[in-house]
Parts: sequence; C-alpha cells; structure tokens
Amino acid sequence: MKFTKMHGTGNDFIVIEDLDEELKEKESELSKKLCHRRFGIGGDGVLVVRKSNIADVKMEIINSDGSYAEMCGNGIRCFARYVYDKSIIKKDIINIETGDGVKIAYLQLEDNQVVGIKINMGKYSLEPKNIPVKSEEKVINKDIIINKNEYKITSMFMGVPHTVIMCKLEEHDIEEGKFIEQCDFFEQGTNVNFCEVVDKNTIKVKTWERGAGPTLACGTGSCSCVIACNLFGYTNSSVRVIVPGGELKIQYLPEKVFMTGPAEIVYEGEILI
Repeated sequence: MKFTKMHGTGNDFIVIEDLDEELKEKESELSKKLCHRRFGIGGDGVLVVRKSNIADVKMEIINSDGSYAEMCGNGIRCFARYVYDKSIIKKDIINIETGDGVKIAYLQLEDNQVVGIKINMGKYSLEPKNIPVKSEEKVINKDIIINKNEYKITSMFMGVPHTVIMCKLEEHDIEEGKFIEQCDFFEQGTNVNFCEVVDKNTIKVKTWERGAGPTLACGTGSCSCVIACNLFGYTNSSVRVIVPGGELKIQYLPEKVFMTGPAEIVYEGEILI
C-alpha cells in the first residue's frame, strides 16, 4: 500500500487513498498497525482520502488507537495539501467533508506550491449536550477534582470535545491529560489543553489528544484555547499559538474560527499490509 507521511507543526499523519472504500471494514485495525512507531510507520493518526457526495473530497480521521475523530485541525491542513499536490482536487479553495461537516481550506500558493493553509474551522459550542459532559450548566472555569488533582476547566465542542486548563505550563505534566480524558464527567472522553497566556497576542499550549496521547500540536485544541482566552478577556481575537512543534495563527470571530499554519511532507513510500 502506498502512503505519504506528513505533519502539521509536529502533529504527524499517514495519508492513504481509498477512493473505492476497499479498506473500510479493516481501517481501524490497520491504523493501529500503521501508527505504531516501532512496528509500523509511526504517526498520531491516519487520514483517508475518499469520495464525497456533498463536497470536493472526504477526509476520514482515525486515531493511533484505532478510534475515530470527527475533525482534526492539523490533519485537515495536511489533507488539503495532499489532495492538491496529487491533483485529486486542483483548486486553491477546497471543500472537505469531515465528521464535523464540510470545512473550507484556503491554500496559499507560490509558483503552484502550497506554502500555507487557512482553514475555516466553523462554529464552536459550549452547550453541555454537544460536548458531551455530565452537567446541566456550561463548563466554564469549573472546579473539578480528577485523580486527586484540582483543576479549573473550560470545556467545549470544537469539531471534537476539548477541555482547556489555564495555567503555567511548567505546573502540569502532560501525562495528567490521560486521567482527565478518561474522567466519567466526559461522556465520550475529551482532548486536554494546558494553556499559558504570554501576552494579549500570544499563548503557549500543550495538548493531550483523546485517542493519541501527547502530541506536538493540536489545531482544534489551539482554537479551543483561543476561544477560552477570549471568553476570559485574556487575549485579542487574533492570536499566535506556540505549540511544542511550532506555531499556529488563530483568528477568533463570533460565528467562526480560522486557523492558519503549515503542512509538510516528510516522505512517501510503500508498506506491506
């Protein structure tokens, strides 16, 4: 099977084409094998290219543990570059079907080469039923004890469930995210983002991803942190997000969130399956 290894600010993915859906029934187990960093290619997830009836193309996202994700910010940038570079969709504005609806990718081109990608990430929701969480009220700066640690959490749905903890990054070990992800309060688990405000235009974020563990970047998580910071009045609407794998630019608007960042090809190859 042919594949392309890509990353967006260090969040790495294996991109494969399955336009005839031949892998549909075995893709979950296949993803676990492909993403294994000792026995496979290695990656935070697999992005599958499929045909769409409602958009230019469809992106299926499968985490390294074989579970599915509705949306992935770094992944969709890689996906957009892939379908452009492979001439599957040769347009600078691409409509991509995801589990969280159709997202729009705006490709920044120089000499027909992709140098950056902006994604319209759409709306977010603070409604408990949409996240979902076991709460009748919105989870904004809520006190909670998990694994004997006290946290103030803000949770939302930004394509996938996200929980933001405002803090100094050195105060927390990223492995704490595992216990927060699996807490019964979150009915379908949650991504966990530790967020530190540097100034009105800059934040630092480290993320524990649901189904993948610690990653060098999380696009939807970075968006969630900017949303939380705006709710509290900590930052302006346009924010530079520093993650372990690089930087993203997030623009927060009342009805939508835009994310801009790189998408890099690492290598291409074939693997026996």
